[in-house]
Amino acid sequence: MTTASEIRRQFLDFFRSREHIIVPAAPIVIKNDPSLLFTNAGMNQFKDYFLGNKAPAKQRVADTQKCLRVSGKHNDLEEVGVDTYHHTMFEMLGNWSFGDPRHPENGYFKKEAIAWAWELLTAVYKIDKERLYVTVFEGDDPDKLPFDEESYREWEKWVPGERILKGSKKDNFWEMGDTGPCGPCSEIHVDCREAAEREAVDGGTLVNAGHPQVIEIWNLVFMQFNRLKDGSLQPLPARHVDTGMGFERLVRVLQGKQSNYDTDVFSGTIAFTEQLCGKQYGGSDSRADIAFRVIADHIRAIAFTIADGQLPSNTGAGYVIRRILRRAVRYYFSFLNRKQPLLHLLVPALAAQFDDVFPELRQQADFVQKVILEEEGNFLRTLESGMRRIDEYLTTAGTSGVIDGKTAFELYDTYGFPLDLTRLIAQEKDFGIDEAGFQAEMQQQKNRSRAATALDTGDWTVLREIPTAFVGYDDLLVPAQVTRYRSIKVKGREQYQLVLDNTPFYAESGGQTGDTGTLDFEGEVIPVTDTKKENDLIVHFTGKLPAGIEGPLTARVDTEKRLYTAYNHSATHLLHAALRKVLGTHVQQKGSLVTDSYLRFDFSHFARLSEEELREVTFLVNDKIRENIPVDIRYLPREEALKSGAMALFGEKYGDTVRVVTIDPAFSVELCGGTHVPATGMIGLFSIIHETAVAAGVRRIEAVTGRFAIKHIYDQLQSLHHIGASLKAKDPLKAIETLLQEKAALDKKVARLEQQQLQQLAEDLARGATETNGLFFIGKVVEVDSADALKQLCFLLKPRFDRYLFVLAAAVNGKAGIALMLDDATARQTGLEAPRIIREQVAPLIKGGGGGQPTFASAGGQDATRLEEAVEKVRTLVF
Repeated sequence: MTTASEIRRQFLDFFRSREHIIVPAAPIVIKNDPSLLFTNAGMNQFKDYFLGNKAPAKQRVADTQKCLRVSGKHNDLEEVGVDTYHHTMFEMLGNWSFGDPRHPENGYFKKEAIAWAWELLTAVYKIDKERLYVTVFEGDDPDKLPFDEESYREWEKWVPGERILKGSKKDNFWEMGDTGPCGPCSEIHVDCREAAEREAVDGGTLVNAGHPQVIEIWNLVFMQFNRLKDGSLQPLPARHVDTGMGFERLVRVLQGKQSNYDTDVFSGTIAFTEQLCGKQYGGSDSRADIAFRVIADHIRAIAFTIADGQLPSNTGAGYVIRRILRRAVRYYFSFLNRKQPLLHLLVPALAAQFDDVFPELRQQADFVQKVILEEEGNFLRTLESGMRRIDEYLTTAGTSGVIDGKTAFELYDTYGFPLDLTRLIAQEKDFGIDEAGFQAEMQQQKNRSRAATALDTGDWTVLREIPTAFVGYDDLLVPAQVTRYRSIKVKGREQYQLVLDNTPFYAESGGQTGDTGTLDFEGEVIPVTDTKKENDLIVHFTGKLPAGIEGPLTARVDTEKRLYTAYNHSATHLLHAALRKVLGTHVQQKGSLVTDSYLRFDFSHFARLSEEELREVTFLVNDKIRENIPVDIRYLPREEALKSGAMALFGEKYGDTVRVVTIDPAFSVELCGGTHVPATGMIGLFSIIHETAVAAGVRRIEAVTGRFAIKHIYDQLQSLHHIGASLKAKDPLKAIETLLQEKAALDKKVARLEQQQLQQLAEDLARGATETNGLFFIGKVVEVDSADALKQLCFLLKPRFDRYLFVLAAAVNGKAGIALMLDDATARQTGLEAPRIIREQVAPLIKGGGGGQPTFASAGGQDATRLEEAVEKVRTLVF
């Protein structure tokens, strides 16, 4: 059997022999493109070539690209694991031709793309020609697009007419979003059914019909248009070929499997999961087998995305990864009966499997494992909390038989329960779910989120087809012209984006914030409020457009802000190097923010830094500042720079030529596009403000430099002076230690007095107990300071009676608190359990919830006005 690795190599070798350059994959996490969170297609990294914003170094390219489709238009998440061929992360094999009207001979279009695709599939991979079907675009009247006759004629050279099918705009016109590059496409489908099935039903009738064994494996996209915001199509400057072949599906076909998950892409992960769970994978549609497939798929998306720099979080791309991880956890928790973390154990085997093509996972395997383990542990605890919440709801829902939409959404939003998990649990209890109510709550949240991040972007008005030259490393004041502009609305407020032919403005990148400044249109001065990148465009944000937008202008950067930002960026490099020196070379940058007023640096480390470590890092950075080391910046070929020891960041996409920033060759050498000081002495002073945890295995340092560092240190000294003055002490630290000792002694004294008071209150309560048939009942609303005091009272009363039922209540800080205790014999004879009494009788009255052990439980609630009623309700259960 040909292995997956061999199949990948054959693809790349085939196109290498046809003058294609094999390029490395882009990171799976998208940067500088506001329209995407993740790389969702192989063409993403080449988008600027299609739009004409950037010229490619080579016109023929091939690669294999990690892609993730779990949000937006391409969202297959709920299908993953259920069927045999959908995935979150998948590999896309692709070959491209970037058109150049000046040198068309260097590229190719439909003729070559179709011929090579057929040759690779049938002559190299030896797929049976009788099993292959192709589709071509039938045209679309609303878009005034004709039938793609050119593709049809090319396919006729290789495929009988009955296996060339016409496809609709939905299937055969490729668009990456609502706007952007697009064009007609030609899909290649393969019929994997048994011979008898193929004879009985024509495979052509099953193409694009959702049949699990008649699947698309390759899509040849012919980029010809740009979709504008108004829906119209604009011809691209040049025609391009963009192909994408699903690697997992291709392997399935070539290895003769009925499911992608039966191939060696996934079989190793599934086998390891079998060992860990003590269960067998059967390849069926059972919940357990779906769980095996979900885990095998999801661990790839989770691990590779973290390796590319995206940590799980509660917003944006981080939330998508957290959601995928939680989906995997709840599948093994619910259907494989695995209650301990599992996913992190799969990372080493996955890293070894992909080391030859995506080595970044092996290089960071320990870090990725620790992040996943922390996330798993957190969600497993949340799962238990969510299960208790469901139990509470079901015990108080009465005979309704339905979990209302608001509660189902609470389980989803607060506890991370997907709707199908809540549905499964409900079915086990003979309950249904108000799914319409759930969807209404979900839509409200989406509306709130959309309103908070609303962005309405207009089309570009192009004045000049000129690429942008960034000159801001050397000049901060330059003449320029606007090449294109557009309007945008953010939360209903109109702004404008301008692109210049020549700009000194640094666009937000690499953690460094964008420049601000002005554009002077011969006397009309327009403030630039921010500068960002969109793919390879440098976009300047303004509050209005000038009257003479087509005329000359002077672009001026805010020099003071730029200088202070450079202080902090150079200090960030020194901090990174110092951390590696003090803590170890495992330290890697995991994020940064460089502004003019402070810097923030996230790095991989698994323990809080001690005071001595922070002191050592601070001293080392300041030593390098005082040395006044020249900052050397030069451009080198990427491979030469990396071999020389320059540090590259995981998740960054570097070009063939890189910018190397050196601050002492023996101390700090990094690839960096940011702005820096000429010599370290300009930074002046460095001071750490905070050191905190960000995520599992990730720490954060916030620091200041220059005058901000001086102010920080002065403020600290002033605070110390004021403390000393308030304490009337020459040595504030010694005075504070004395106060703490006195407070500890007072706390012990207060605790003893409180315990004596509780003892006295317990004696008073015991004297007031009522007895029936040997069972003593104590029920009373008492005055205590905490819910814990109610619990202590119950345990103080317990030794005084053989058979008993205590229910004690108190209003604590305006809220209701109740503790309930009964003996084992009474619980057995009456069938009463403390948690059930709390949930069914007490919690509804005080508008709260609670739980506990069979003989002791407690509750808290919002309504403290019905405590007497709650006590009486419990009394009636036994008297």
